[in-house]
Amino acid sequence: MNIISGGQSDFFGLDIGTTGIRVVELKSSGGVHTLLRYGYAPVEAKLLNSDAQPDQQKVAQLVKELVMQAKITTKNVAVGIPSQKVFTTVVDIERLTQDELAKTLRFQADSLIPTPLAESKIDWSMIGDSPVDKTKVEVLLSSVPNSYVENKLDLLESVGLNVIAFEPDSLALTRAVLQPDLPGARMIVDIGNNATDIVISINGVPRLTRSIPTGTDAIMKSAMQNLNIDAAQAQQFVQKFGMSKEKLEGQILGAIIGTIEILTSEIEKSIKFFSTRYNDMKIEQLVVTGGASVIPEFPLYLANKFGLSVEIGNAWRNISYPKDRQNELMTLSNKFGVVAGLAERTPT
Repeated sequence: MNIISGGQSDFFGLDIGTTGIRVVELKSSGGVHTLLRYGYAPVEAKLLNSDAQPDQQKVAQLVKELVMQAKITTKNVAVGIPSQKVFTTVVDIERLTQDELAKTLRFQADSLIPTPLAESKIDWSMIGDSPVDKTKVEVLLSSVPNSYVENKLDLLESVGLNVIAFEPDSLALTRAVLQPDLPGARMIVDIGNNATDIVISINGVPRLTRSIPTGTDAIMKSAMQNLNIDAAQAQQFVQKFGMSKEKLEGQILGAIIGTIEILTSEIEKSIKFFSTRYNDMKIEQLVVTGGASVIPEFPLYLANKFGLSVEIGNAWRNISYPKDRQNELMTLSNKFGVVAGLAERTPT
């Protein structure tokens, strides 16, 4: 089972996240992706994050039910791998033929990936000349533990699905929220419930991927603790007043700024790390998506902090759909980036 590539023309995308399950099916023709069907089922985080076999089987059944409810027409599926489960890196390798490159990577993989080669699935893609050594090429390498892939494969096959590809969430998200073939470097900050994924891409190909264990849950907990309010009030206040200095005398901003600064310090480290390797490449834009993208004035805060153009990510930007569904789809956009990107994969 390849991590990055598969080979079926009819398939749907499946994202099993930390708070819900999402599916998207597209019709692709002549480079145009048209939305056919989509579905979303909120699921208890405790169930989705459990590795216990009975819980995993429940999740598989929920996937089956969602596929039926959404009226997905194919059993072939491309599945996202959460950033916490996959290791992705860029390495410099001698210029070799494809066969020689594959042998070299397999030989060197033990020193490149965090899990033993015998216990891992690996895949790679050559992405261009190395910026630090012109005699070498850059290779995007991904690995994931066998146990994770085989477990997901068994569970999804048990409910009648045919897994054609596993793909890291970072690759799928990049495909969804960036305009294809757009030159230059762009940064994506995807803020989920428990973690934030940071991706910096050049010409649409990720060159740096990181996962930070701070997300919207941590922001809400800061509001609860510092304002002595319950979870429902925290969510209401943060989503209504956000990072405004004027509203409620800036009390919400004061309550959450410490957690926000943990995130921004990690974004800053990522920019510095990227700039060290690609010192002639300027980051053109920051795309923010996920739960925190809808916190009032948060995108503006990032724009001022980093002096970058900031855009709120649109999961549907490369997908055609009826105009009368725009409001409905835009409401869901910040939760559908990964699954939309999975559905947009080009069969290979």
